[in-house]
Amino acid sequence: MVDIPGYENFAKIEQITKGWSDDKKYFVETRDGRRMLLRVSDIKEFDRKKAEYGMLERACAIGVLAPEPLGFGLCGGNRNVYSLSGWLDGEDAAEALPRMGEAEQYALGIKAGELLRRIHTLPAPEDAEPWGDWFYRKAQGRIDFYNANPIQSESGEIVVRYLQDNRHLLDNRPQTFGHGDFNVNNMMVMPGGEIGVIDFNYYNKDHGDPWWEFDVMLNGWGSEPSAYFHSGMLHGYFHGSPPREFFELFSYYQAYDALAALCDTSVHHQGEPEIGRRHLENILRWFDDMNNPVPSWYLKECSIQ
Repeated sequence: MVDIPGYENFAKIEQITKGWSDDKKYFVETRDGRRMLLRVSDIKEFDRKKAEYGMLERACAIGVLAPEPLGFGLCGGNRNVYSLSGWLDGEDAAEALPRMGEAEQYALGIKAGELLRRIHTLPAPEDAEPWGDWFYRKAQGRIDFYNANPIQSESGEIVVRYLQDNRHLLDNRPQTFGHGDFNVNNMMVMPGGEIGVIDFNYYNKDHGDPWWEFDVMLNGWGSEPSAYFHSGMLHGYFHGSPPREFFELFSYYQAYDALAALCDTSVHHQGEPEIGRRHLENILRWFDDMNNPVPSWYLKECSIQ
């Protein structure tokens, strides 16, 4: 860390343990009072971290309220990669929302949807693989895992059939850059009520179908949505009610997410298979066993008055 440019001006360095990322994260304050976020990763993550930093630069350039990119490079004798960004003063949306009334949640959701829509104005690479090819290959991998392991159930069969029968929904989808993990855990409620976004961390892809980004807008597997906030987010993104085509794709991506939760064997989930089963049952409940693409929690008619 001592070979990070400007390290000699760091007056305070405090490690941050919150979050799932394998990065080492630090709150940094300089001698002149500037506050920053420092991320340090293994050198093997260089390409992904460079892409994340580049996305942060693009997002800030178009007016997205996000941490200002301040530096990127190698450190630790070239064994690590670092990124420095500004510090967003605010409160985690995940912590602020439960204290808000319904009208406040809905209003904040509208702002979040508008922010996401702005991020999605950034075009994907011109040579991007067709979205349907990439995503269904990903879905088929989950289906194959499901079929090869003793986790089959009547509920699981419903989402597998839904994924297989509705593959055509993936055809000819546009692509943009995206945040990658746009949910309340990565949003900040700023003084004055504005909303900012942090952690452009890509575990899958830095571009794709912009509507796929809504797959992760709920607060984790097994959790219930905030009907007012998440309905507001959809209304803010679409400047009104989403089209039927959106809900059809949203239900498809949620079916994939349900299967992914059921099949997940990662270190964060291992030993807690009930989380995957609970998320699967939630999805089936919200979408009436995949018979209705509009989730039961969605509030079509909503007002902030």
